[in-house]
Amino acid sequence: MSLVLAALGLVLRVEAGQFFLSLIAGVVVFMAAAFCWRRGWMGGGDVKLLGAATIFVPPHAVFAMLIFVAFAGGGLAFLYIAARYIVSVPEGYRPSSFFGRVLRIEAWRIRRGGPLPYACAIAAGVFMALYRIGA
Repeated sequence: MSLVLAALGLVLRVEAGQFFLSLIAGVVVFMAAAFCWRRGWMGGGDVKLLGAATIFVPPHAVFAMLIFVAFAGGGLAFLYIAARYIVSVPEGYRPSSFFGRVLRIEAWRIRRGGPLPYACAIAAGVFMALYRIGA
């Protein structure tokens, strides 16, 4: 997914004449995120997705995208922390629907204090940045 997003971003940036700026921004953000991964602050998939998303947005919108990703991640973290006190799943509950299984897995992740699905925050930040620039 990250490779497809990066490739599509490169095609868009070549068409807009922003190839080198976008590539430099993507590498810089990827390296900063890789540092965070090495420290255990981010997952490897999130690092790749964030680098690819940086290439996808225009270079002048990268800072706004990172700010939006941070705010979306903060909101997601707040929801997960609050949900620790609310979410409960009955013992032995085995839903048959896909949506029910996803909710059960997320409830398990929330109860044990697992990592956030930060790809959701990255996607929200990209959409908000693209909406802000009118793309």
